[in-house]
Parts: sequence; C-alpha cells; structure tokens
Amino acid sequence: MPRNNRPRVRSVLVLLVAWGLATLACSAQPVPRRVPDTMAQRVQPCTVCHGPEGRASNAGYFPRIAGKPAGYLYNQLINFREGRRTHAAMTHLVDYLSDAYLREMADHFAALDLPYPAAQTRDALPRVLSQGQSLVLHGDMQRRIPACVACHGTAMTGIAPAVPGLLGLPRDYLVSQLGAWQTGKRHANAPDCMGKIATQLTAGEISAVATWLSAQPLPAQSRALPGRTTDWPLECGSGAQ
Repeated sequence: MPRNNRPRVRSVLVLLVAWGLATLACSAQPVPRRVPDTMAQRVQPCTVCHGPEGRASNAGYFPRIAGKPAGYLYNQLINFREGRRTHAAMTHLVDYLSDAYLREMADHFAALDLPYPAAQTRDALPRVLSQGQSLVLHGDMQRRIPACVACHGTAMTGIAPAVPGLLGLPRDYLVSQLGAWQTGKRHANAPDCMGKIATQLTAGEISAVATWLSAQPLPAQSRALPGRTTDWPLECGSGAQ
C-alpha cells in the first residue's frame, strides 16, 4: 500500500470503530419501563411504613391498614390533614390531597382481603391479661367506661363503615394511641368518645388492654361487621360516618 494512503486508511478504520461502538452503546440502552397508573402504584409510599399492600406485621409500631373499614381510613386521612392527628410523614403525604382522592385511597386499602399474622405472644402476668380482658369485654360501669366490644363489635373486627377492628395490631401501637388520646395529642370528630374513655384509664389499664388485645388471634371472618342497628354506648362523632 502506498505510504500516502496509510493515514487515510487509519482514519477510515477509526471512524468504523467509533461507529461500531456508538451503535453498540445505543443498542444497550435499557428500554424505558412504563409504570402503571393505578391506585396500587400511587400508594406505594404508604407501604414504606405500613408494609406491602398495607398489611404491616404485628411486631413493629405501625398499624395494618389493609382491610380496615373505608370510612375509618378516610376519617384518619382527614384527621392527619386537618391536624387532629399528628405524624410528620403522614401530614406531609396528605397535606395537599383532596377529599375525593383521600376517599379513593381509603377505598383501595379497605378492599384488600389479606391474611393476618399470628397474634403476638408475651410473658404477661395472668392478672394483667385478666384485667385487660375484663375491660375489653365488660368495661367498668361504675366509672362509665363501656366495653371495647360495645363499639368495636363482639368479634373485635370493627363495625362498618367507620369503626376499626382492634385485633392484629402491635401492642406498642395500641398503647401509644390510647396514650395519645389520654394526653390530647390525638383527636377525632366531636364528640370524641375515645378521648373521653382514654382519660379515665390508668397507665396500667392501658397496658393491660393493649397486651390482651395484641395476644388474641383473628377469627376466620376478620372483616368488619355490617353497620350496627342499636344505639352507641356513648355519643361518638366518627362512628356513624
């Protein structure tokens, strides 16, 4: 090959190699993945704390939201947005969402019918469990404290549309929420019946109730019961919604 043609050949080879590398790089680019625009996808931030599909385990602090009555979930989202409940992450998530969108979120989680984890096991003293059971099933009429089952249902799985079940929740969460009502850090729509009840409970009674409830297994039918036909034991602003 004449020497004067060698630079030209090298230039062509360089161009061919560059073109080949560019083609290879373009072909290796990943195809953009389409994210489905569904409510299940939109509520993924909720599952960071509440667990996959909202079925948090009973070993942590955060409550299960899957399968809870839609009215209850909606009320709580509104309460966080309006400041009746306080949690920085929850407030940040719902602060600018409309009532209609919060209703869609609540309906999504309420419709999920997923298995519950096994009940928590604790080495609680028999007298503590007995005290908790008595308050849950019978209340204390002398102090005008109604039984938990009077509002939350005899199976303790809740009453549609807005009363939640009490089973399958972590003990620490139950203690913290009763404590929040007792200290005025949690509120519900007036009249706030739970706030009235919680202020009458001692710290020991709150612990006993939470310990007994968290140790109870879920019945085979774990969905909330249909709306009640009898009067509530106390006026309650959230229960009938």
